[in-house]
Amino acid sequence: MANEEDDPIIQEIDVYLAKSLSEKLYMFQYPIRPASMTYDDVTHLSAKIKPKQQKVELEMAIDTLNPNYCRSKGEQIALNVDGTCTDETSTYSSKLMDRQTFCSSQAASNVSRYAAAIYRKGELHLTPLHGILQLRPSFSYLDKADAKHREREAANEAGDSSQDEAEEDIKQITVRFSRPETEQARQRRVQSYEFLQKRQAEEHWVHLHYYGLRDSRSEHERQYLLSQGHGMAENTELIKSPSEYLMMLMPPNVEEEKDKPVAPSNVLSMAQLRTLPLADQIKILMKNVKVMPFANLMSLLGSGTDSTAVLRCIQQVAMLVQGNWVVKSDVLYPKDTSSPHSGVPAEVLCRGRDFVMWKFTQDRWVVRKEVATVTKLCPEDVKDFLEHMSVARINKGWEFLLPYDEDFVKKHPDVVQRQNMLWMGIQAKLEKVYNLLKEHLTPKKQDGQSAHPLLVSGEQRVNMAKAKVKQNYGLLEKELQKQKAEGKANDSPSKMDISNVRIKEEPVSDEEPMDASAYESMNNGMVNGIHSEENSMDSLNGHLPGGCTDRVAQELKAFVMTTFKKQFVLTLSELKRLFNLHLASLPPGHTLFSGISDKMLQDMVLDTGCKQILVPFPPQIHAVSPDELKVYALWEAGDIYDQHRQVLLKIFTKNYRVRRNIIQHQLSQECGEDLNKQDVDRVIKDCCVSHAGMWYLKGTVQS
Repeated sequence: MANEEDDPIIQEIDVYLAKSLSEKLYMFQYPIRPASMTYDDVTHLSAKIKPKQQKVELEMAIDTLNPNYCRSKGEQIALNVDGTCTDETSTYSSKLMDRQTFCSSQAASNVSRYAAAIYRKGELHLTPLHGILQLRPSFSYLDKADAKHREREAANEAGDSSQDEAEEDIKQITVRFSRPETEQARQRRVQSYEFLQKRQAEEHWVHLHYYGLRDSRSEHERQYLLSQGHGMAENTELIKSPSEYLMMLMPPNVEEEKDKPVAPSNVLSMAQLRTLPLADQIKILMKNVKVMPFANLMSLLGSGTDSTAVLRCIQQVAMLVQGNWVVKSDVLYPKDTSSPHSGVPAEVLCRGRDFVMWKFTQDRWVVRKEVATVTKLCPEDVKDFLEHMSVARINKGWEFLLPYDEDFVKKHPDVVQRQNMLWMGIQAKLEKVYNLLKEHLTPKKQDGQSAHPLLVSGEQRVNMAKAKVKQNYGLLEKELQKQKAEGKANDSPSKMDISNVRIKEEPVSDEEPMDASAYESMNNGMVNGIHSEENSMDSLNGHLPGGCTDRVAQELKAFVMTTFKKQFVLTLSELKRLFNLHLASLPPGHTLFSGISDKMLQDMVLDTGCKQILVPFPPQIHAVSPDELKVYALWEAGDIYDQHRQVLLKIFTKNYRVRRNIIQHQLSQECGEDLNKQDVDRVIKDCCVSHAGMWYLKGTVQS
């Protein structure tokens, strides 16, 4: 009530509804006009309309005598359009651009809420609008200029040819018969942009007569904007109850849905998108964007969306490449479709695009010629594949579109591991189909590129460690002098020549080091991070100088304990990989560079309270290294979940893979019925990974 008292009613105005022009009244929105074309002196030379499309074209005169008009520019445009000759077909007969054409487009598809109003003698008269059209300048004269230029060039070329040529030779003509159009092809043709443009062009223009602002006919027509009679019969629409009047002002949503804006079939607004199920939203977004980081996808889906559900859905329609999600090939090329360029079936296109995606998991750069050579597809199809996920760089090739997403890889290691296994399966299929050679499988390095490959080979890790050793050469020399002093204080071992030492993979002897410390021979004479000299007494291949054995054991034990408390279950292959990374992070000359054999590492694992889990791998698993079949698990971590983990690990000594309900049932039997879901989730997450609805021990899933 206080607000109403502060805002009193000053005047009441009667409102009338005029309906004489309700089906004929359009509002034109003109652009900002140049100084040479003012509202007062504009002359409409012609006007025409296409009623079905509600498309209007107006031609207006330009004041060429205005001081703001650039005469030289107008003459140049007229010369470009019409040339030097003037005839009836000339666009600008005055040899000057003295007119401008405006074409309309619909500003709003639903204009039922808009009206034109006239205020006269204390009365407001409203007339509903039939359409709102925005007028924009048309530059069709530029197309005419291009056509004239092409005609002149063709005439010049024809004039250069010899005039006394003999009669043309008979040429062979190839006659082709078009195939009968299928219903599916006809629907695609009818919905195409080219077909719609053709249909719109077929509608004839209806020429109009333009009457100026002060013309008597205009004055007569403006009278229809006023309500012709103030009787009750004509304005019954305004005699409504308050609730009915409010309903007219704010109609329900059902009425809005009846007249939705007409949009192409492949366009979907974000408001419409969010009404779909989550899986359909993700599929549509990925199909349109092609490549997207996970953070961007979450922002598009809106706040409150469960990231776990998004991760589950995204893996059905996309693959992980360099930490980013790339839409799957079968989503872009569904079954029973073909290439628009070459007619190649979708199955072949999917295989070729998968090869491009796989190449980007190996390197940030891909060479188009190599892809075309391997896939045997036409250049247009290969270019489409590359444009989906990369950008061309001059003299370098095609670079992946987005930077490596380290944040996603660190936050979701289980997803990354699952995607790696899927890529291994795809690689195996591609090798069989394309008979890939070694150079196709080996990543190529280019100068100045910062690559973050999804799959890092052991050789790359060793090279990174070498580079780190070279950069810290000064620290290496200091540590070397310290080790020499310790060697002199103890019994010196026999001299040995280490210039030809190479580190081998298992099976090896007890004293032979494994690949984890293999830095190979280097130009500066360093082996395993230690400088080799004739009088050097440094450690080599497990022969440690006095006082170093305990330190190596302590360092190795600390690494093993820390690693298993984080991972709980590891294969020997994964443990060696983590040990490689650990070595790469250590300073040069560290005691662990003295050489650690596979047996030393496995003995230390067993000494720290871990046990080997004898997983019954299925017989069809082959072509894997023995290290991938050796599974170790932390038996006692010292927390309340030790018993639960032990029950879970015993299950996997009898089964290669199990379902969750079996795990939960066994845990309930062994550990009591009061076991809640959070405890089960915690234990399973510590030791297992999920794949295709089944649970496996970490590192044991084989594609």
